[in-house]
Amino acid sequence: MASTYCASRFQSTRRKSRVVTIGNTPTGGDYPVRIQSMTTTDTMDIDGTVRQTIELAEAGCDIVRITAPNVRAAEALRTISKNVRAAGIEVPLVADIHFLPDAAMEAAKHVEKVRINPGNYADRKKFQIREYSDSQYEEELKRLHESFSPLVLRCKELGRSMRIGTNHGSLSDRIMNRFGDTPRGMAESALEFIRIAQSHNYHELVLSMKASNPKVMIEAYRLVVSLMNQEDMDYPLHLGVTEAGDGEDARIKSAIGIGSLLLDGLGDTIRVSLTEDPIAEIPVARDLARRAKYWWGAKSKHSVEQLEEIDPFSFQRRDCNEISLSNKGPSIGDKHPPVVLAHSTHTLSKTAEIIKELAKVQVSSKDAPVEGLILRLNKSDELPHLAMLRTSLTGAVPCIVIDDQRDESDDDSIPPNRPNLVPLLWHAHKASSNSASLARFLTLCEESGNQPVLSIDPKGLDEGVSAILANAPSPLILTLCTEIETNFVSGYRELAVYISNLGLQSPIWIRNHEGSRVFPEDDLHSARIIDASVLSGSLLCDGIGDIISVEHTGELNRNRGLAYNLLQGARARISKTEFVACPSCGRTLFDLQSTTQRVKKATSHLKGVTIAVMGCIVNGPGEMADADFGYVGSGPGKIDLYVSKNRIKSAIPEKDAVDQLVQLIKEEGKWIAP
Repeated sequence: MASTYCASRFQSTRRKSRVVTIGNTPTGGDYPVRIQSMTTTDTMDIDGTVRQTIELAEAGCDIVRITAPNVRAAEALRTISKNVRAAGIEVPLVADIHFLPDAAMEAAKHVEKVRINPGNYADRKKFQIREYSDSQYEEELKRLHESFSPLVLRCKELGRSMRIGTNHGSLSDRIMNRFGDTPRGMAESALEFIRIAQSHNYHELVLSMKASNPKVMIEAYRLVVSLMNQEDMDYPLHLGVTEAGDGEDARIKSAIGIGSLLLDGLGDTIRVSLTEDPIAEIPVARDLARRAKYWWGAKSKHSVEQLEEIDPFSFQRRDCNEISLSNKGPSIGDKHPPVVLAHSTHTLSKTAEIIKELAKVQVSSKDAPVEGLILRLNKSDELPHLAMLRTSLTGAVPCIVIDDQRDESDDDSIPPNRPNLVPLLWHAHKASSNSASLARFLTLCEESGNQPVLSIDPKGLDEGVSAILANAPSPLILTLCTEIETNFVSGYRELAVYISNLGLQSPIWIRNHEGSRVFPEDDLHSARIIDASVLSGSLLCDGIGDIISVEHTGELNRNRGLAYNLLQGARARISKTEFVACPSCGRTLFDLQSTTQRVKKATSHLKGVTIAVMGCIVNGPGEMADADFGYVGSGPGKIDLYVSKNRIKSAIPEKDAVDQLVQLIKEEGKWIAP
């Protein structure tokens, strides 16, 4: 079945959009992915805003957004633009408009692009009408047409472009009541505004579908492209995970959402939203854009003729067998959360070092432990060390995964399983290369009582191997071989289809290793985070992945921690507090960076709770749609606290707000002692 939103899910091909020029910067078409960021200064601080705009441009930002919350701020854009140009900086400026058409009309005079949010621009969000009849709905559309058309005509007259930027959680009453707070509602909201623009023969449009939840964000973008294709629309896309927060978690969520869509061939401009200095956004965005260029330029040597197995709009977990390793350990597959494996770099002969390293990790990470220890077997003479480790590690780790790297000249025997010892998962990466070796390996696993794990290239298997796999005597765990000619996300998707075509429901192990990295020469930890996030996050959001491992950071605890963070970022397994935080802008009513850290310090031990920190009423409560608790700036020095979307406490002095938030969490029965 052909995809309705991308050329192929098995080969990364860029979507061909129309070219929209923003100032002197063409976007879309065959032009490079443009990098955006946003100033965090008060717009009325003209000197500060100019200085930060210049800094962003010099750091590599192609487009800079500045908030214009009112007409006065919109007027200030005139001087800001003049001073930026006087400094020799030609970076296009974008006015960020939320509520006020008058502010948008003024801003369009001074900047190259205007961004509006369909959910709160010239539309109602008061929940006055719970159900809209068809006639009421049409009346609202007519009113919307009248309200939005003046901005369209002004932008057309002045040669300005426009971004229709829909955000999850800030949809209008009308959209909410017909479509709910859903990706479909997000897409329909944007399309309404596009149709109005088209009625005036205005096409200088860019779309965005942002959400703090990468799954929602990915689905919304895929859906809006599919719907645009039905109406012959080809507008460029601006990608971003909004309110991603800070640190590693924010980079993971951003890479999952943006990277997944770039792999789909979608995206013309990107912004990585961090609750940090905006300069910090640029290197992450640049790394993602660089990968997009690589993916889109790489061509597979194999033609892909596959059935579409995954519904790209529902994110349902694929069905697979349940494999129980022991009574004490986690089960693999079925509806169980993905199991975390971690790789030890020590050789099997370093038994004391392995035991010491694992013990330290397991004691310090009881809520997110290593659930399987990956050890490499290079030669058969290391088997006595394995026997010693099995005895010593029984009770310390649910299973050991043996990565069997022995060559064909070595003894290929497999030690027998013993019920009283830690179970073994035996991984033979070369076993599927031909029918004879595969048959022998499966026989050895059956005779020894160990769980077989196989690396497979779904494009390179003969009928004999496929027949053996289809008739294997015991459930198999499958992973992608380390040497493939396409990107690894496509490879795992093909593996899932291959398994399905064999009539198997084998659990799939997602491996992040050196071979899966896009640019192995980039030895920075940030590059490893991005590679792992795109690979694991894309697949987990697709519903693929029952086991996950990180094997390229060089440290057992680091491998473990990153694996759990990847699962959390993809909302596949929650192991800690989830924080949603806006990146700050000129509307922010408190120091977002320091406040976020104070909230984290007080609440980061609350496993499974989502807390949002929002700088102003524009970003809360709507854009923290799926948060359990919200901390929202409501005025200078004043904070409102929310439970879900309901405001519970108002105008709390900022100095008391974190303590009041803790008290609110206690009142809601979500608090546990640190």
